[in-house]
Amino acid sequence: MLAALGALAGCTTGAGAVDVANGGEFRFVAGTPAGKVIPAGERAAAPAFSGTLLDGGDFDSSSLAGDVAVLNFWGSWCAPCRVETPQFQEVYADVQDDGVQFLGLNVKDVQQLATAFVESKGVTFPSLFDPKGEVALAFRDYPATAIPSTIVLDREGRVAAVYTGEVQQDDLRAVLDLALGED
Repeated sequence: MLAALGALAGCTTGAGAVDVANGGEFRFVAGTPAGKVIPAGERAAAPAFSGTLLDGGDFDSSSLAGDVAVLNFWGSWCAPCRVETPQFQEVYADVQDDGVQFLGLNVKDVQQLATAFVESKGVTFPSLFDPKGEVALAFRDYPATAIPSTIVLDREGRVAAVYTGEVQQDDLRAVLDLALGED
């Protein structure tokens, strides 16, 4: 039930997330619009995952090795996703040749609607079709069950930044610059 509340709270138009760890009371708190950047010495390895892409191809997270990766958990039903997806495409177009990969992770959706969403937004980076949210559950130590959520991995496959809610393009560019500048 808490996961369902988290998922619903994450897909808002700016109202914030529900904090359920405050003595049993519900209250709204600000989301993480600038994200949380994790210092290099405190980063944990991202879980391995695989699945089928929206276009029918196979995907394995090992293909991200050596690159900075942006994992964006989204749904066609999510209003903030409609705003941030074109911005993600813009950033992707600028950094795809710089050692940065983007992967959308479509959760709790119907494949036809997800495919139509990607086509309507002109998205050229791949999206994994994860209707049961299994990959999001693999990232349960991070708030990937809130939609939208974005996780940035460093070149070593460790979680370098976590965003809950809509990510602003400038914030994403800043964390990518940081991750790309690390040795």
